[in-house]
Amino acid sequence: MTIRDSRSADTCVASPPPLRRRATKRAFDLAVASVFLLALLPFLLAVGVMVRLTTPGRALFSQVRLGQYGRPFVLYKFRTMYDGCPDHLHRAYVHELLTGTPRADVAAGLYKLDADPRVTKVGRLLRRTSIDELPQLLNVIRGQMSLVGPRPALPWEAEMFDAVHQQRFSVLPGLTGLWQVSGRNALTIREGLELDLEYVRWQSFLLDLAILLKTVPVVLSTAGAR
Repeated sequence: MTIRDSRSADTCVASPPPLRRRATKRAFDLAVASVFLLALLPFLLAVGVMVRLTTPGRALFSQVRLGQYGRPFVLYKFRTMYDGCPDHLHRAYVHELLTGTPRADVAAGLYKLDADPRVTKVGRLLRRTSIDELPQLLNVIRGQMSLVGPRPALPWEAEMFDAVHQQRFSVLPGLTGLWQVSGRNALTIREGLELDLEYVRWQSFLLDLAILLKTVPVVLSTAGAR
């Protein structure tokens, strides 16, 4: 996919962060992700076994997402759906949210389908607690993601973004971010995209630390989770 040129929008193009900041952020990401992955390894293995024992299919789910500069990479998550489920329902719903009018029976800010029949019982718990996202520590270690940044978008999602929102691809996508600690799925997609742009404008090491510290209580309270 080719990222559209945001210079056509009525806003300035986000410039890449300075080399020193990128190096500091990368070193911090690598150190923290490595420590957490090693510390959580027994727990992650237990979650993987639980996923395998409760429904047929692999414990890990892999999916192509867009990273920095729109480069595709394979993202890892614990599988929360029944194996082999199609995604046409989700595509149609996201298309409604971005380009049309969402169904009246769905909360305005809901990003994921409510009562999605494709999601398993264990998957609902993993999604509510964000445990399903923990395998992305591997993506952080591999340099495809950062601990903090915009949500990694699907290629077909990005095709529907406005030109100005392509600026979110100037930084690495994150395991958590300003969107996630400001309402999670209680926000509309467009509100989330605006928060992504805000992060790109004001990105700093202190902002990353603040977001990481806010992530813990948000996840524990499942605030904004569906």
